[in-house]
Amino acid sequence: MPTTVLASLKDLPALVWALVAAAYLLGSVPFGLVLARWIKGIDLRQFGSGNIGTTNAIRALGRKWGYFVFALDFLKGFLPVLACVWLVGDPHARIVAQVLIATAAVVGHCFSIYLRFGGGKGVATGCGAIVAMDPLVFVCGGLVWLLTRAFTGYSGLSSILMGLAFPIAVWVREGPRALLIGASLLCFLILVRHRSNIQRMLAGTEPRAGRKPSNPDAPTHG
Repeated sequence: MPTTVLASLKDLPALVWALVAAAYLLGSVPFGLVLARWIKGIDLRQFGSGNIGTTNAIRALGRKWGYFVFALDFLKGFLPVLACVWLVGDPHARIVAQVLIATAAVVGHCFSIYLRFGGGKGVATGCGAIVAMDPLVFVCGGLVWLLTRAFTGYSGLSSILMGLAFPIAVWVREGPRALLIGASLLCFLILVRHRSNIQRMLAGTEPRAGRKPSNPDAPTHG
C-alpha cells in the first residue's frame, strides 16, 4: 500500500474506526430479505435467483418495492461514507477514511454477519459509496451499465462492466490513489460475487432482463 495512504491511516481519529465497524454492521442488514418476508412472506434466498438484492427483489415484489430495496442498499454505502465529510478535516485522510468505510459497508452487504456471512452482490451499496466519494466516477460507471443493459439485456454483465469502469474512471481522471485502490477493491468484489453469472453467460444460460424464469421459485437464475 502506498506510503501516503499508510500515513493517513495513522492519522485517522478513533471515531472513524468506530464508523468502519458500524458501516459493516449496517451493510450487513439484508433489507431485501427483510422486506420480502414482511410484504409477501417470501425468503428471497429460496426464490428466483436466490440473491437478496434489487433484481431478485423486483422479481419477487415488483418494481416499486424492488427499487425501494435498491434505495436502502444504496444508502448503506452512501450515508456512512458521506459522514466522513464532517468527521475528517484533512482531505487526504478523509478519502482514506471514506475508502475504509465504503469497503466495510460493501463487505457487510456481501458477507453479512446476520446471514452467516452470505449476502448480496455489492452493486447497490458500492454505488452509494462511489457517489459519496466521487459522483462523476459513478456517472461514468452508470453510463457503462445503461449501455450494456440496452445492448445485451444482461443485468449481471452490466454490473460487472460498471464495476470495471469505476477504477478506470478514477485512473483516467487522475483521482486520489486511495480512491483508485477502493474502486479496484469494489471491482474485485463485484467480479467475485458475479461468478455464477459469468459461468452462465459462458454456458449461454444466463437469462436476459425482463424474462421471468419458467419456474420462478427455482433458484437457477440471477
